[in-house]
Amino acid sequence: MNSKSTWRQILHSEAARIAVIAIITALTGELKVLPFADETFRFALGGIVFFLLILIYPPASMLRTGFITAVTVVLFRVAEETWLGVALIDSLLMHVPVFLFYFIVAVGWHFADLEKYKSLPLQLGALALLFEVIGNTSEHALRNWWMDDSLLNMKEWGILVGVALLRSFFTVGLYSSVALSKEKQRMEEMLGVGAELYAEALYLQKSMNHIEQITASSHDLYRKLKKEDKRELSTQALQIAQEIHEVKKDSQRILAGLSKWASRQEVAAFYLSDLLELVVSANEKYSELIGKDCVIEKSIATDFQTDQHVPLLAVLNNLTSNAVEATERKGIVKISVDSDAEWVFFYVQDTGRGVPAEHEEVIFEPGYTTKFNEQGVAATGIGLSHVTAIVDAMQGEIQMQRLDVGTLFEVKIPMQSIKKEIKV
Repeated sequence: MNSKSTWRQILHSEAARIAVIAIITALTGELKVLPFADETFRFALGGIVFFLLILIYPPASMLRTGFITAVTVVLFRVAEETWLGVALIDSLLMHVPVFLFYFIVAVGWHFADLEKYKSLPLQLGALALLFEVIGNTSEHALRNWWMDDSLLNMKEWGILVGVALLRSFFTVGLYSSVALSKEKQRMEEMLGVGAELYAEALYLQKSMNHIEQITASSHDLYRKLKKEDKRELSTQALQIAQEIHEVKKDSQRILAGLSKWASRQEVAAFYLSDLLELVVSANEKYSELIGKDCVIEKSIATDFQTDQHVPLLAVLNNLTSNAVEATERKGIVKISVDSDAEWVFFYVQDTGRGVPAEHEEVIFEPGYTTKFNEQGVAATGIGLSHVTAIVDAMQGEIQMQRLDVGTLFEVKIPMQSIKKEIKV
C-alpha cells in the first residue's frame, strides 16, 4: 500500500473524524457571548459547530464522539486559562461542567437516532432545542453547586431557552441549505445520466428489433437449405441463427438494466424552465471543455410541469451539444420554448457551419455525421437518430432548417404527451 492510500485511509477513519469534530468544536468554542452579569456561563459558537458537524459528518459512535469532544473542550479551556495565570483548581471548577453540555447532547442524539430526523427539520430543531436546554441547564446547575452560587432565575432561564431556540433552528436551517444544495447537485447528475441511458435504451430496443428480423431470416434460410438437402450450408445457417439468438438474449439483459436505471424518477415532475437551466449549464461547461467561446441563450414563452423530463433532457442536450460542436471558435446557440393549444415547440438554433443542402434528407439516419477526428475517422453518427427515436416515442416531430448562418432544429411534441397536471 502506498503512502497516499495510507493517508487517505487515515483521513477517512473514524478516529480522524472524531478528532476533527473535537478540535474544531474546541477552537470555535472560544467565540462566545456572555448572557449573564458574571463570566461563569457563556453561549459559545462551539455548540452550533458541534451539532452541524455531527449532522454533516455523522460519526459511527455518537457517545464516543460526544465524550472525546467534551473532554477536548474542557482541556483546551483549562490549558488556556492556566497559561494565562488562572489557578488550576479555579479553572477546573469553571470549565469541567461544560463536559455535561456536549456529552448530554451526544447522549440525546444517540438514543433519538439522529439519522431518522435529518429529513424532518421541525422535529430535528425541536429535539436539538430540548437537548441543548437540558445540557445548558445541567452545566449551569453543576457549576453553581460547586461554586456555591445561586441557580438561574426565571429571567435568566428564559434567556437560556431563547438562545437555545435560536441556535438550534439556525443550525438546522444552515444544515438544510447545505443538504438541499447537495441534493440538487446529485439530482442534476442523476437526471443527466438518466437522459443518456434513456436514449441508449431506446436505440438498443430498435437494434433488438433488427436482431429479431435477422434471427428469423437466418432460421428461414436454415429450413430452406435443409429441404434442399444442403447439410453443410444448413448447419452453418442454423449456427448463425443460434449465435444471433445469443446476442439477442445478451442485449435483452443489457436493455433490462438500462431501462431500470433510465426509469428511476428522482422527482415526479420538472418545470420546463428548470429543464432549460440544466441544458444551458451543462452545455456552457461542454463549450469550455472543447475550447469554444459559445454563448448559450434561452427564452421560454410557456412553462409547466412535465413528467417526461428525462426524454426531453436527452433531446435538448443532444441538439444543444451538436449546436455547440457545429459552432466555430466563437458563436451563439439559442434555445427557446413556445406552445399553442395542441403542441409544445422546442427550438435550437446555432450560428455554426450548417448542414450541406445535399445532406438534408439523410441527417436523421443512423451513421450520418460531419464529425471526424484528426486521423479522419468518423464519429458513430447515432446522435440525431437517437433524438428522432425519442421524439417519435412521444408522438412528436422533428425538422431541420438551414439558415443563412447556421442551422435551426424544431421539435414539436403534443401538449398532452408531456404536460403533467398538478394535483392540488
